[in-house]
Amino acid sequence: MSFPITDFDERYRAIAARDTRFDGQFVTAVRSTGIYCRPSCPARTPKPENVTFYATSAAAHEAGYRACKRCLPEAAPGSPAWDIRSDVAARAMRLIGSGVVEREGVSGLAARLGYSTRHLTRLLSAELGAGPLALARAHRAHTARMLLVGTDLPVSDVAFSAGFSSIRQCNDTIREVFGLPPGELRARRRTTITATPGAIDLLLPYRGPLDASGIFDWMAARAVTGVEEAGPSSFSRHLRMGGGPAWFEVTQDANDRLHLKARVSQLGDLAPLVSTVRRIFDLDADPLAIDHALSAHAELAPYVARTPGIRVPGSADPHEMLIRAMIGQQITVTAARTALTALAEALGERIDGGLLFPRMSDIAAHAAGVLRGPAARIRAIVGAASALADGSLQLSVGDDPIAQRSALMAMPGIGPWTADYVRMRVLGDPDVLLSGDVALRAGAAEAGVPAEPRALTAWAQRAAPWRSYLSAHLWRAAPVRPARRARAMPPAADVGREVSSSNDAASATLAPLSKEPS
Repeated sequence: MSFPITDFDERYRAIAARDTRFDGQFVTAVRSTGIYCRPSCPARTPKPENVTFYATSAAAHEAGYRACKRCLPEAAPGSPAWDIRSDVAARAMRLIGSGVVEREGVSGLAARLGYSTRHLTRLLSAELGAGPLALARAHRAHTARMLLVGTDLPVSDVAFSAGFSSIRQCNDTIREVFGLPPGELRARRRTTITATPGAIDLLLPYRGPLDASGIFDWMAARAVTGVEEAGPSSFSRHLRMGGGPAWFEVTQDANDRLHLKARVSQLGDLAPLVSTVRRIFDLDADPLAIDHALSAHAELAPYVARTPGIRVPGSADPHEMLIRAMIGQQITVTAARTALTALAEALGERIDGGLLFPRMSDIAAHAAGVLRGPAARIRAIVGAASALADGSLQLSVGDDPIAQRSALMAMPGIGPWTADYVRMRVLGDPDVLLSGDVALRAGAAEAGVPAEPRALTAWAQRAAPWRSYLSAHLWRAAPVRPARRARAMPPAADVGREVSSSNDAASATLAPLSKEPS
């Protein structure tokens, strides 16, 4: 089957096979029982005439169904559709997951998407079967369930962590969605919680396989000292959330499960933090579909077999990602990390023994005295930070990809490579190919794929819509070069406008994954 599947018969075959690949991609509502399930639910397969498929659990809620107590559909990984698609519905779902409705209301969500509240409600209801309020409510219910079964937080803390405005609202929603009061839902959990008081320790569901070592290696090579720490099976960092500073750590245990530990200043930041971590680790991807599509090409099959479940890391903060990309242009990963560490130490806010990445206003005001390198590049970085600080440049996970790229390209010092790299990392766009990237082209040559940018672009059409993952494999395939080797100049179109069209980040002292951009 190809993703996404929307045909009734294909979906019915998926639930008859109890196929876990489709968990989180749609839900199955059964009229005879009044419940909805994930595709892999072990219960007896319902008759076709009793089945209705919904794209979201919110749509099933709106239609009067409650969640199955056996398969817990709210515990499934998120749908990869919201990264694959770039339409209004997908952008809205990404913003809802980041907590926009809780912070700014439906009117704020509509304004970010460029629609009136009424028109956005019509669009989402027609496309997803539920309006923005219902979608946000379903997201809160999912978060509450996750906290009830994964932590020992008091129900009152669960309510506000999930984004509910009151304990009563949380209790009513839990009863309506799951058919159980919060206490009984917690009593049904299958594991014993041993977390220390005040600590939040959650399991992060994902679709396997997962190239976790590759992600941790990526993070370790790029960790900004003080802001981030990384090891072979762990990554932690400080970051700003809407309610103040936060910290998280992701670790992989002996059973390949990912654990999230977190601290937040306000309980309402926990749900957006979980969504951010999922984006950083690309946990809503569909690796089986991606690997199947890429391995169909003889040149790529050995690399997919060598690294199944490869991921494209996301970003902790869109503004920070742009600055990191601009600083990392045309220099090695090691040099970029050194420059970013110096910037963080000079301008970052110290907290709990660590650092918060500098605010854009501070970079705009003071980075020129900290950064080293070509004056044009420093001016470009300062200009971008200033535009982000004063709001003249908008950058978020809910951006329209084309509009975001155009806005970035209009900034001095930002060319196609930087704009596309930010789109890959911030929006989680799965179909970005950085054909001018020196390291990626070296990997293409190693794999027997055309390495000249125009020919590579044409060849890569066959890998759509997974060209970001193709890029990850080609970066991994690139041979390690000695440090200080001369780099290719940027394409003529970018000379004098962007410092580089690529970051040839190869270094003999780094792991193979560090050949990819910063």
